[in-house]
Amino acid sequence: MRLALLSLTATALFACAGSPPPAGPITSYTLPGQTVYPEGITYNDAIKSFFVSSTSDGTIFRGNLDNPTAEVFLPPNPTERPTAIGLNTDNTGKLFIAGGRTGRMFVYDLNTKALQRAYTTPATPQGGTFINDVAIAGDFAYFTDSVRPTIFRIPRTATASSEAEAWLDVSTTIPYGTAPGQFNLNGITATSDGRYLLTVQSYNGKLFRIGVTDKSVVEIRVNGPLVNGDGLYLDGQTLYVVRNADKVITPVRLNPDYTVGSIGTPFSHPSFRFPTTLAKANGRLLVVNSQFNARSTPGASPELPFTVSSIAIPTQ
Repeated sequence: MRLALLSLTATALFACAGSPPPAGPITSYTLPGQTVYPEGITYNDAIKSFFVSSTSDGTIFRGNLDNPTAEVFLPPNPTERPTAIGLNTDNTGKLFIAGGRTGRMFVYDLNTKALQRAYTTPATPQGGTFINDVAIAGDFAYFTDSVRPTIFRIPRTATASSEAEAWLDVSTTIPYGTAPGQFNLNGITATSDGRYLLTVQSYNGKLFRIGVTDKSVVEIRVNGPLVNGDGLYLDGQTLYVVRNADKVITPVRLNPDYTVGSIGTPFSHPSFRFPTTLAKANGRLLVVNSQFNARSTPGASPELPFTVSSIAIPTQ
């Protein structure tokens, strides 16, 4: 009751003084640039900042939750990092970046912005490559390849650049589609205990659980469609799946061992523009608006500026 009275008194004082009530949370963050086409996002709670990638030129933006405009953190570097897709950070101040069609992976220092190391992947004369997203579990960072049926990994603490480890061949456990436009493994995340990786196959919407220790692959049984699944965010036992072309986020409630999922009510927002992935910050979801549909449609132009939406998490 005392807290309620204090709150009511404060409200009355604001009203008497003619002052506006405190401003609500920022609902949209602007990314500077005309051709950003952003894709990945990660939030680092230790430094209260989020980072967003540009697929068009590899720029990495840094955003502060209290500032509606993000700034350039890593400028374009066409020789070193011509594109950037999925992102992740760890608690030691490292930023991990998936390099898309370059087949490369990058590790930067968040404090100095220096490139600590860059990894390559084996040459693929047939079919190509697309290093898409990254999850951190234990001493390693794990990367999906949406074209090759391989999950790569790199050590978090190594200091020398080298070729990434082809950690797991999934060609027999997760058959890859090869038709034009069939994107395969895409978003990836790790369980809080580091025992499992969870990933989504975009073109058919299947979810998989991968054991970090035994490399076991189990398809997660769900009761509905997750086609166009892209970025993932795991919050306890709830997995949020961004379905890009559908412009929705679908929550999936997972059982304790992450083998069965129950789909909740998908939700959207008027600000979504072909969303690709998401992160959680201060109890809200930060959702990247890629506008990839504008880039792939002849004669279409993106809506400027490019943005990251900040939305409340719906109650399920």
